[in-house]
Amino acid sequence: MEFKQLRSFIEVVHRGGFTQAGKTLHISQSAVSKQVAQLEHSLGTPLLDRIGPHVRLTAAGQVVLQRAEAMLRLQTELVSELDDLNQLTRGELRMGLPQLGGDTLFAGLFAEYRRRYPNVSIQLLEGGSRNIEQAILAGELDIGGSLLPTDPAFAWQAFCDEPLDALLPLDHPLARHTQIGLEQLADTPFLMYQRSFVLNDRLLQACQQLGFTPRESGRSGQADFLVALVAAGQGVVLLPSVVARGLERPGVVRLTLRAPDFLRWDIAFIWRKGAYLSKAAQAWLALLREYPISRAVP
Repeated sequence: MEFKQLRSFIEVVHRGGFTQAGKTLHISQSAVSKQVAQLEHSLGTPLLDRIGPHVRLTAAGQVVLQRAEAMLRLQTELVSELDDLNQLTRGELRMGLPQLGGDTLFAGLFAEYRRRYPNVSIQLLEGGSRNIEQAILAGELDIGGSLLPTDPAFAWQAFCDEPLDALLPLDHPLARHTQIGLEQLADTPFLMYQRSFVLNDRLLQACQQLGFTPRESGRSGQADFLVALVAAGQGVVLLPSVVARGLERPGVVRLTLRAPDFLRWDIAFIWRKGAYLSKAAQAWLALLREYPISRAVP
C-alpha cells in the first residue's frame, strides 16, 4: 500500500470517477484505475462499486476512505514539521480568507507577510465560514478566517469584531434616518450571502427573534455586487461596517443598525484543535497580533 494509491482512491471518491480524478492528479485515467486496483489487491477487498462511469463506496471503502484521509493529513503534517527546520526559508501556508472584506482587511497584511517570508508559498481559498471550516477539518487548509466558531473541534485567535451596517436605496422610506433597528426592515427584501456564509444564519435568527422572517431577493458572495443591487432598488444588504464604509456609492445610503448583540462580524483565525500548526501559520498569527483591529464603534 502506497500513499499515491491512497491519494488516487480519495480523489476518485471526491471527484466521482476515475477520469475526473486523473484530471485533478494530472495523470491518465488508466493510471488512476491501476493504482486503485493495486490498493484493492493489497487490502484483499473491493473498495468501490463501479456502476458504469460512476462509483460508489463499499462498506470496506468507507472505512479505508476515513483512514486514508487521516494518513494523508499525518503525511502533510510531517512535511510541515520538516519544513520548519529551515526557519521559514521555505515552506507553505495553506490559508482560507473570508470573501467579505478581503481587500480592506487582508491585502496589507498579506503584502507584509510576503515581504517578511518571500520563500514561503501561499495557497489561498476564499469562501464562507462553512467552506473554510470544512477545508480545515479535511486537512486541505492549515488555518482560515471564519466567524467565531462554536464547534469544539477548532482552536482560534480573535481578529476583529465589527457591527453590521444597513445599506439601503436612496429612495427607501427609511433612507433619511441615521440609525435604524433591524425590525424596521421587516417589509424590505433582503439581499443575502451565499449559503456557505454563517452570517445568513445569524441574520435569520436575529429576525426571527424580532418576530419576522426576512424576504430574500437575491444572493451573492461579492459585496460590491450586492451593493450594486441595492443601488438598483433590489433591497437592503447588511455588511460589516469596515466593508460598508468602503462601498458607499451614489444611490445608496449607509445606516447604523441596531440589532441583537450576536448579529456581528466577529472574525477569528481558526485551525483544527490538536493539529500541528506550522511555523508559517504561526508567523501569520503573530503578524495579526502586531496589527490588532479593535472592536469597531458604530
